[in-house]
Amino acid sequence: MSSSPRSSRYRRAAPQPLLQLEPLLLFARNFVKHPRMLGSAIPSSRYLIERLFASIDFDRAHVLVEYGPGVGPITGALLRRMRADAHLVALEVNAELSAYLRSTMRDTRLHVVHASAEQADHALARLGLARADYIVSGIPFSTMPASDRGHVVRATRAVLQPDGAFLVYQFSRAVLPDLRATFSDVREEFEPRNIPPARLFYCAA
Repeated sequence: MSSSPRSSRYRRAAPQPLLQLEPLLLFARNFVKHPRMLGSAIPSSRYLIERLFASIDFDRAHVLVEYGPGVGPITGALLRRMRADAHLVALEVNAELSAYLRSTMRDTRLHVVHASAEQADHALARLGLARADYIVSGIPFSTMPASDRGHVVRATRAVLQPDGAFLVYQFSRAVLPDLRATFSDVREEFEPRNIPPARLFYCAA
């Protein structure tokens, strides 16, 4: 049975244009200033984004959350695939990057919040949104103290829908024990076509 044009449109991330110079420079400058907050000097590749999105059912996703959107390569890709009535809450602790996202991504479905991942529950409550269907995270768990890492993972599980999923991309496996201790189903993949190559973790209750 063939898929409808609408459903097939969501199945695979479309190739993205090359990032413009301004966001690249902004991202690199903030990496130099805050390397422990960003983890990489280069935004995520389209290959990494395609792998992440393979586990998202955009037809049912109503509330999505992104931790550490940076200059927005994943944010923009999410907005292009989301339903018209969906919401994306982007939590960014860097004030300069938060301001950049607000000024460049004019979409009423996007809520850029200058806050940390630990504050996801407060951000959703302030916006009058229910628990998240999906949470996507690129924050560098490997640079966090172990206690903070565990706290973020447990706080994430608490704000997910019972059938929700936590999608994580990292450059190390430091967070894997915390994910396995909190989620019953954790799947790991590897994407070499990213700088640096990335590990992806798909976590469900």
